[in-house]
Amino acid sequence: MTILVAYVPRPEGRAAVTRGIEMAKLTGQPLYVVNAGPGGEDMSKAFSDTADMAEVEEELAGSGVAYQLKQFVRGRTAAEEIEELAAELPASMLVIGLRRRSPVGKLVLGSVAQDLLMGVECPVLAVKR
Repeated sequence: MTILVAYVPRPEGRAAVTRGIEMAKLTGQPLYVVNAGPGGEDMSKAFSDTADMAEVEEELAGSGVAYQLKQFVRGRTAAEEIEELAAELPASMLVIGLRRRSPVGKLVLGSVAQDLLMGVECPVLAVKR
């Protein structure tokens, strides 16, 4: 089993990585951190740049836990990528970061977090920044 962390380059994403590291140390399980986006014109601010990924890699390397850090751009949504990974690994837990959004923002923009909560079979740990 593996702890899966859905990473986005925001404080909520960093909080998810930090909590994922804590859970990996507590359980002795490896950590799989993924940043995913569809690419092309649909690329969003949720996709991390090279410098940010290097910072996350540094945090993971210094944590002392076994980990993998991956970034996917394969034309699918972040939720689709993460749901598939959670099933394939298999993940014992998914850690996601949540940000505060208005009701209208949730309606208009949708929510990857909501899709993940409803779509994965494993327990989900949602953390705030």
